[in-house]
Amino acid sequence: MRRPRPMILGAGLLLLAAACSSPATVAPSAAPTSTSTAPAGKDITVSVPGTLAADFDDLLPTLHGRAGLALMPVGGTKMATLGDWTTGAAWSTIKVPLVLAVLRHNGDTTTASMSAAITESDNSAADVLWQSLGTPDAAAAAVQAVLRDGGDSTTSVPATRTRPDYSSFGQATWALRDQLRFTAELPCLDDADTVTSLMAKISGSQQWGLGHLEGSEYKGGWGPDANGKYLVRQLGLVGTETGKLAIVLAAQPDSGSFDDGQAMLTKIAAVVSKHLDELPGGSCAPKR
Repeated sequence: MRRPRPMILGAGLLLLAAACSSPATVAPSAAPTSTSTAPAGKDITVSVPGTLAADFDDLLPTLHGRAGLALMPVGGTKMATLGDWTTGAAWSTIKVPLVLAVLRHNGDTTTASMSAAITESDNSAADVLWQSLGTPDAAAAAVQAVLRDGGDSTTSVPATRTRPDYSSFGQATWALRDQLRFTAELPCLDDADTVTSLMAKISGSQQWGLGHLEGSEYKGGWGPDANGKYLVRQLGLVGTETGKLAIVLAAQPDSGSFDDGQAMLTKIAAVVSKHLDELPGGSCAPKR
């Protein structure tokens, strides 16, 4: 029998149930064999054989690269973070708040550029959307305002390009935890239905990772660092028996290959899929 190993969970995977806006329970298999208490907001050490945390711990050494996974119920406050990747360029995942910023700017009118930017990750379409928000400073402020409304109080959206060949907004540094907060709040934001409906129609060539989870709404982003090594990441929403669950993934393969990064996210998503019935979802609080 495999000996349980300790896991360090950011806010505690077992605390996800407390974050639901609707009642939820954690499956019996998720109960830890031992726990150690810690002050609120601190890491909690638990031994969790047979759970998502343990399975991810087993998977990580086989991925041959750095990876991160974070989960939180929609409308919730408690998150779980796993892995050894924590922050990096947003790449095309930033197109989600970009499209929402444009929707707010033009009165929630969907355009072909919005559809192309989300469903096909079309960079030219995203540039059109960015320019429609006004000057670079105005565009950056508009996208950043969406992030703030989504609970991300940290991320800054640059107005000017830091790398000549890539958009300024795609080079925003978006930490895994900040991206998760935004994703968990996304369905609760005004005009969000227009964006999430596009996230459910991602083109076939980009249906890796979260695209393997039935009914998922997601957006991927990818690109090379200064040394040509790819970061591949996704944000998304998936349904559970108790509501929607926000999930964000990131992978930086040792090989630097885009294909290897895709494969890493698909393997992580497969592990998540095995445990979806144990993970609580949530819903948005009623608007007053």
